[in-house]
Amino acid sequence: MVLQPAERHCGDWSHRRLGPWCSPTGSPAPLSCETGCGEGTWILVCRLLVPTQVSLLSMEEDIDTRKINNSFLRDHSYATEADIISTVEFNHTGELLATGDKGGRVVIFQREQESKNQVHRRGEYNVYSTFQSHEPEFDYLKSLEIEEKINKIRWLPQQNAAYFLLSTNDKTVKLWKVSERDKRPEGYNLKDEEGRLRDPATITTLRVPVLRPMDLMVEATPRRVFANAHTYHINSISVNSDYETYMSADDLRINLWNFEITNQSFNIVDIKPANMEELTEVITAAEFHPHHCNTFVYSSSKGTIRLCDMRASALCDRHTKFFEEPEDPSNRSFFSEIISSISDVKFSHSGRYIMTRDYLTVKVWDLNMENRPIETYQVHDYLRSKLCSLYENDCIFDKFECVWNGSDSVIMTGSYNNFFRMFDRNTKRDVTLEASRENSKPRAILKPRKVCVGGKRRKDEISVDSLDFSKKILHTAWHPSENIIAVAATNNLYIFQDKVN
Repeated sequence: MVLQPAERHCGDWSHRRLGPWCSPTGSPAPLSCETGCGEGTWILVCRLLVPTQVSLLSMEEDIDTRKINNSFLRDHSYATEADIISTVEFNHTGELLATGDKGGRVVIFQREQESKNQVHRRGEYNVYSTFQSHEPEFDYLKSLEIEEKINKIRWLPQQNAAYFLLSTNDKTVKLWKVSERDKRPEGYNLKDEEGRLRDPATITTLRVPVLRPMDLMVEATPRRVFANAHTYHINSISVNSDYETYMSADDLRINLWNFEITNQSFNIVDIKPANMEELTEVITAAEFHPHHCNTFVYSSSKGTIRLCDMRASALCDRHTKFFEEPEDPSNRSFFSEIISSISDVKFSHSGRYIMTRDYLTVKVWDLNMENRPIETYQVHDYLRSKLCSLYENDCIFDKFECVWNGSDSVIMTGSYNNFFRMFDRNTKRDVTLEASRENSKPRAILKPRKVCVGGKRRKDEISVDSLDFSKKILHTAWHPSENIIAVAATNNLYIFQDKVN
């Protein structure tokens, strides 16, 4: 299997036909290949950079937000901590892709529409809108700084011409409306052309305001602010299938919100003990069932998953199902509790399965079987011998996410050295790919990467001792209906698509 990248450099795109990687029925084709996952080759559609503060100023001066790619997709080598991408999320159609960063900004990319003259541009994503979602704050009562970092973004299904999304930092969730405006009203009676109020005594005629065409402008406005409900840091938000409510989860509590009510939420899970010295676990992730609005799951730092039913009681302290895999005593070590902590939990699109990611593995659970997972995939088992050094440099506490493809047949998650892994559930094959600037020259051929643990290293392998743990893929997203993936590496966003032969 080979990969053929096509990278954009300062606005110069390599022209090639990029088609959707789907079966004739319209659903994503399964991953299958002699050497691993992927039918044919994967190509790098584009590498995008999160805008820095300097480039954000240049964006404000650009009239057409669709043309600002060239103004900020420069290869900045001075990316700061604020530019690091902290979340990635496709909307329900896959036409929009949102990223949040540690600087509190949200950047939305829009997929290029296919035309007769530019068929090859269908797979590209260009900047659609960018706005500052959260600002740094200070809690004076607790003498605590609240970071502006965007922890999660969740899209709401589109109901009209506007788009809505939720974004959250450690304490506050905001509902944003993103809309287009290409007309402006003119001919006011009480205002002059500059917007100043006119003296009513000078008005002698009545004018009917008219709408005049203007350059397209994309506006992002906060419609709701949900604050002051979490004592601890928010780690998850999830929109309910009824689209009227959503939940937000922190280390010890989960709250249920109505989109129309900002000053009140209902506490549905509370695991805080009366004596904090008795605290043994925290909530690490939570998600609603994709079809049943009464069902949700949450994971813990002990490696357990609890399925709760809100019909049973208002406070879901008693779970409906409890998923836990018995620990093998022979594998018990000092790091066992740390590496068993679940960093992400996701329902499959069908709602039948739950996927969890801990430090070394991805597990798939059947809702009907609680005692053990039905599938376990080793992400980077070669790091088991490196746990001591990973503990010393705090990498062992990294929180990797995991995603399903549109048909729930393939799983993707990240690793170190800018590697990310794909696992085909049907063929049980897997592949390791790399999102790297060095390996993304136009038309360069990339092969799946392999890590050598010991012994003689082959030419195309990389030694486990040579892995760069400062380069890590924590956040990924998969297009809901096509095999297009987004991979975040520091301040770079890589968008890959399977190549059509």
